[in-house]
Amino acid sequence: MTKIAIIEDDPTINQMYRMKFEAEGFDVGLASNGKIGIEMVKEFGPDLILLDLNMPEMDGPTALANIRKQPWGKTVPVIVLTNMGEEESPKNLKSLGIHSYIVKADLTPSQVVARAKEALGIS
Repeated sequence: MTKIAIIEDDPTINQMYRMKFEAEGFDVGLASNGKIGIEMVKEFGPDLILLDLNMPEMDGPTALANIRKQPWGKTVPVIVLTNMGEEESPKNLKSLGIHSYIVKADLTPSQVVARAKEALGIS
């Protein structure tokens, strides 16, 4: 089963995407901030990470930099899923190897799932 990690501080958004991805047959791991997210992905071994940028404890860019330093985190595709416009986002995101950047308000959950499947090469 394909594994998706969702690192997002808003519990409503976490649950909405969890339900949508599970309905599509994915195994889903959730974390409410970057610090918890690093530990979760280390244990869970996701095939793809959906990552928010603005979170308490540890923000998304810091969490991603930490994930990329780990042997298991160097190649996992990461989709940034945030309310921050791409022009406002930290400039180092591209150098951290994100697959794509999604503004939450721009896509429905179904469209986010479609983007995740595209990133994973699943039709």
